[in-house]
Amino acid sequence: MQPARADREPFGPSGTLRRLRSGLVGLAVVVVAGTVGYVGFGLAPLDALYQTVITVSTVGFGTTTAFGAGEKVFTIGLILVGVGTAAYTFSLLIETFVEGYLRDTFGRRRMEHRIRQMHGHVVLCGWGRVGRSIASHLKGAPADLVVVDSAPERLAALDVPYVVGDATDEEVLLAAGIDRARVLITALNTDADNLYVTLTSRSMAPGLFIVSRAASEAAVAKLLRAGADRVVNPQDLGGARMAALAVQPHVAEFLDVVMHDGSLEFRLEQIDVPAGSPMIGQTLRGARVHAHTGALVLALRHPGEDFRTNPPPEATVEDGDVLVVIGNASQITALRDLAEGRVTPASDA
Repeated sequence: MQPARADREPFGPSGTLRRLRSGLVGLAVVVVAGTVGYVGFGLAPLDALYQTVITVSTVGFGTTTAFGAGEKVFTIGLILVGVGTAAYTFSLLIETFVEGYLRDTFGRRRMEHRIRQMHGHVVLCGWGRVGRSIASHLKGAPADLVVVDSAPERLAALDVPYVVGDATDEEVLLAAGIDRARVLITALNTDADNLYVTLTSRSMAPGLFIVSRAASEAAVAKLLRAGADRVVNPQDLGGARMAALAVQPHVAEFLDVVMHDGSLEFRLEQIDVPAGSPMIGQTLRGARVHAHTGALVLALRHPGEDFRTNPPPEATVEDGDVLVVIGNASQITALRDLAEGRVTPASDA
């Protein structure tokens, strides 16, 4: 949600708070002025404050002493100014509480409805430093993102749907749409929590792709046994990147730019070959991948096997294969259309 412009502020939540502050300041000025005025007419400070409060609030307990003409005129003026100021301020107090409650209630319901409409999205468990870094790199990805965290104050400023709760709770995961999600990333602080989320998520959604964070080497094997498809240790990853920058800085920076920056025309992406693809059973040359799309295949991976880097033109494409390719946006789109059957592979001349 974009912040309200200054000229629209009085009509938004921040404008209500600004008007409430102004009303409270005005009410305080009226009380102080009334108290000082009654003290000037000879009342004790406490009696003067008491008389001001019952006058402004229109309680009507009566005067503390008999009033002369001057006190009566002053009281009339105090009533005309003070009662209006008090009524305005109290109405803003009610508006602030009601508006906040309704905004939170309807906002939460809209968010829940939005999550229920999602399919093939990414569920991110944990909104710490690692979680925020993951989300920043997921910007621009085709899949929607839902964040799960137990600290509402960390989620309040998010502009993506979120669920407040313990990610190890099945009900919380269901609220995040885990049964319809494509990927779950668990980036909680402890290995025990990540292990529990991984185990629970795998039992709830057997086909889910799970990426888990590990804080120690000993946890990697356990997370894999629990059902994680990939396990990442941020410390090891950071160390590997620092070493790459020390030895091959240009290669490391080029990969970063191609993968994340978006400033280059070319991108490095993966293309999944789905069941029924017209590419299945054909060689890369037969499908004329490069000739038809212009994209360059850097690696080919059959299901359950290692990558074949720089695959030869005679390499056969199989069901479930993954192609790692480099090309510009239009070339990547053309190859994805080819793999998914939206266009037919061209035959050799």
